[in-house]
Amino acid sequence: MDAGALRKIERDRLRALVAADLAVAAPLHADDFRIATPSGVVWSKDEYLGGIGEGRIDYRRFEAVSDIEVMLDAALAVLRYRSAIEISVDGNPPARLSAWHLDVYRLGHDGSWQVRWSQATSID
Repeated sequence: MDAGALRKIERDRLRALVAADLAVAAPLHADDFRIATPSGVVWSKDEYLGGIGEGRIDYRRFEAVSDIEVMLDAALAVLRYRSAIEISVDGNPPARLSAWHLDVYRLGHDGSWQVRWSQATSID
């Protein structure tokens, strides 16, 4: 696996989150996945993907707007990039934000990469 393939996985993951396509998104997230949102809330995989599936977390846009930098080792990869997001949470009006992302991927026993930790920091 090279850095280009990891960039594609991350872009596929973001598209699946916007489309609420859990059949694609779920296998890309480790069972022990955690995301720290720009507001400081931490969600588990079930909370995050469950919220997307139920429509409580509604991404209208979520895409990388910078190059996705990749630091790759044998079984770990760290991805860093800027994003543009438009999101509605719990029925609130959609908010637009720019954020820095730091995502840690882990290579599973089956040879597939899954995101384990995701940290998003809002850019003012």
